Amino acid sequence: MAIPKILGTETEYGITIKNSAKFDPISHSILIVNSYPGGQHVQIIWDYEEESPFTDARGFKVDRKIETPKGQENTTINKILANGARLYVDHAHPEFSTPECSTPREVVLYEKAGEHVLHQSMVQANTVLPPDQQMLIYKNNSDYKGNSYGYHENYLVDRHLPFERLCDYLMTFLVTRQIYAGAGKIGAENGGRQTHFQLSQRADFFETEIGLDTMVKRPIINTRDEPHADPNKYRRLHVITGDVNMAEFSTYLKVGATALLLAMIEDDVLPEPLKLKNPVAAMREVSRDLTCKTPLLLENGQRMTAIEIQQEFQYRAQRYISTQPPNPANEEVVKAWGETLDTLRRDPLELSHQLDWAIKFELLQHYREKHQCGWDDPRLQMVDLQYHDIRPDKSLYYLLQRQGKIARMVADDEIRRAVTQPPDDTRAYFRGHCLQKYANRVYGVSWGAISFEVGEKAVKRILMPEPTKGTRRHVQELLEKSASVEELLTNLVS
Repeated sequence: MAIPKILGTETEYGITIKNSAKFDPISHSILIVNSYPGGQHVQIIWDYEEESPFTDARGFKVDRKIETPKGQENTTINKILANGARLYVDHAHPEFSTPECSTPREVVLYEKAGEHVLHQSMVQANTVLPPDQQMLIYKNNSDYKGNSYGYHENYLVDRHLPFERLCDYLMTFLVTRQIYAGAGKIGAENGGRQTHFQLSQRADFFETEIGLDTMVKRPIINTRDEPHADPNKYRRLHVITGDVNMAEFSTYLKVGATALLLAMIEDDVLPEPLKLKNPVAAMREVSRDLTCKTPLLLENGQRMTAIEIQQEFQYRAQRYISTQPPNPANEEVVKAWGETLDTLRRDPLELSHQLDWAIKFELLQHYREKHQCGWDDPRLQMVDLQYHDIRPDKSLYYLLQRQGKIARMVADDEIRRAVTQPPDDTRAYFRGHCLQKYANRVYGVSWGAISFEVGEKAVKRILMPEPTKGTRRHVQELLEKSASVEELLTNLVS
């Protein structure tokens, strides 16, 4: 039976400084990370011991030197938050990693909490900049200068599932899910065929089918084998093709459909995989097809549209959940998936209240009509960018949301709570509440461990190799009766 799908995302945010001739993305990213008012755990290090970014899922390691920050550098670029998340500097960007989540809706909730964290950091950072300068942060994937920054999804997968089998199904799925997962973008980059608008911000930046890199020769399927859990039982599927979404529904369906596909692969209920003849070319082709109906060539010589391919996956998911124990979260995903595909087939712009690319396309169309301008008008790029502004009072996305034109998946009070409280049903609960209760005794944290200072120079490291343990159900009583770290450590083994 498929293992529980523990989920999470990592978002690199775009930053800029208005009126600054000497913008340094690294130092300003450090400023953001250290400006977060809720990041009070300044002396807690990020524990890199279990990280292995150059281990390949195909069974080998790439010989590259791993440099891990030490001492003050470590605590300067890493903040571990009370909700179990991580805020840090990565590749000259501030990055927010959600805590481990147990449902797609929870991923939406903690991604939105991440926006709040970055906004609070930005507001505080602006107080130390010169009066004529202002830091701005965008939740997007491209700077329109040929640079793309990452948004990565993470899914807990059974280690015993052959990686090749995973790739067989995942390749075509990831290429075609752009029709509901794309964030929308003006123009083209990275040598892609020119177009006035496309579904995905990231599609132009993928150049190969399978590989380990995430910044050069980007692959559709990333082979990094870094489980952050028991390596004998689990692998972490690291999906790098997705756009970061402003629209809650796009995030929800993207993560939910992918998690369901992985469960079906693990339970071996799918027929022979549909394989694209040229996945890299198809990635760009799907992104440029606003009808979602261009036939794509398969290896077997047949042609199917992106909608038809996704419909096949959705149909299999519908049959699959009918054979499983009742699971309302999965049932909701399958229903939303089917309704979305039906609407895309009828008229994609009927989804201009749910899907980012459709929302943005309609917004740009209205702008063009109002200002009588063509798709090559540079002002459209500014409209595109302003859609992704994380400031609630400046973002065009949040303007539409306030006007009631955007479908919601989570409530504002839930988001505010998620900024400071971890999920209940993953090991993030234990991590977050240890940070809240024993912060002055926590020495270091990683996804799979937490270390406590137990003497002048002694550290006790508690391993957490099971992402589904350390939940509220497992440890709430333990934490409540442990007034000190010493009591916690004693009670853990009693």
